[in-house]
Amino acid sequence: MTVKRSGENKPVYSTASGKLCPECGSPVRQCRCTPKASGPPGDGVVRVSRETKGRKGKGVTLITGLPLDKDAILRFAQELKQRLGSGGTVKDGVIEIQGDHRDRLLRELTERGFYVKRSGG
Repeated sequence: MTVKRSGENKPVYSTASGKLCPECGSPVRQCRCTPKASGPPGDGVVRVSRETKGRKGKGVTLITGLPLDKDAILRFAQELKQRLGSGGTVKDGVIEIQGDHRDRLLRELTERGFYVKRSGG
């Protein structure tokens, strides 16, 4: 078993159990010392829009309001980019996918059980 330690000599990762809580040292999934956030606050609506600001006229499709944590959003964005055959990124919990894919994303997100609205023009 490998244990990585922080500068204060506290364990932060174990190959046997993964990430460890910095407070109590137990695995993060079993930690009870800090309340877990259920995800970003919102109204439960996933919004799909298109934006060109600051991109020299190049459009990107934005997906906001996903009720997922940071790691789940990264995995979900990767899966969407592969399905669409397009590039993109995640910034501050917002998925940006290069190009105009609003119609396909509306269908995809609705099929996955999200309540989706098209926003902005």
